Amino acid sequence: MINLAHIINPVKTGENSDLFVAQPVTFESMIRARQFSKFTDQINLYTTQFEEDTAIIPTCFTQLSHLERSILAVNTELKGKKLPLIHDILEKAYLETDEQYIIYTNVDIALMPHFYDRVIQLIENGHDAIVINRRRIRPDYKGIENLPEMYGELGRSHPGFDCFVFKRDLFDKFQLGSICIGISFLEVTLLHNLSAFAKKPVFILDEHLTFHLGTDVLVPRKKNPYYHHNRKEYFEKIKPQLASKFELKKFPYGNLPWYERAIKWGLNPSLFTRTYLQLEGKNFFQRVKMLLDEIRWRILQR
Repeated sequence: MINLAHIINPVKTGENSDLFVAQPVTFESMIRARQFSKFTDQINLYTTQFEEDTAIIPTCFTQLSHLERSILAVNTELKGKKLPLIHDILEKAYLETDEQYIIYTNVDIALMPHFYDRVIQLIENGHDAIVINRRRIRPDYKGIENLPEMYGELGRSHPGFDCFVFKRDLFDKFQLGSICIGISFLEVTLLHNLSAFAKKPVFILDEHLTFHLGTDVLVPRKKNPYYHHNRKEYFEKIKPQLASKFELKKFPYGNLPWYERAIKWGLNPSLFTRTYLQLEGKNFFQRVKMLLDEIRWRILQR
């Protein structure tokens, strides 16, 4: 029997924040998706949060212990938002729950009613890691009373990654550094960890399983010091520990013909051309070696 622990990190916000509308929608969509599922008893909803954020969390969620540090404690040059570290969030799920699979989504990612049933179906098909891309819908909905309309809007596809499902024991292998959430390179870090360590990852790039209020793809980031922290952390500390484990076939688009793969990889902001070229070269030499080995075996059999 497959059990799921779905963890999010709620935050108390003011009316000027996009999360003021989006977060209650996320809460309600998770509750409804669990109720809708034929596996209701196998799905548990969890949060981990800073102590000051507990008041906004619905009673249907189990609150795990509070987060004790933020990026501000790790990088004292940063001033402003008290953003949690993805390592600390996932560690709460790993240490304080016992389900076989852990799901992490951002708090602005809402679920379609059939979300959990589709995740369990993919796990039953042998996948130990699942990455699901969201749909983008218009941002002018007022709240949870509009959920039926939100469900009905197909919206647009989105190239980024913000929903991650993985087998519990993979967490011990992850290299997450001090990457903070809510900023670019969170998705890069989780995607590349899953590609490195999962045996059979799958990437659901365009199914109607999750959605987000708003149609933006990229937000301004070059002047954002949090962005530069995450970027540096990934390229200088995380990628060097993962690179030797990368295989082209375990990345998005890995099963496409090389010319399609090259185009899609090059256009996706969460993937990097240098990594692609290195893996394509490695893939080419592996194919050549297999061909030469086959020639050797045939000569030996004569």
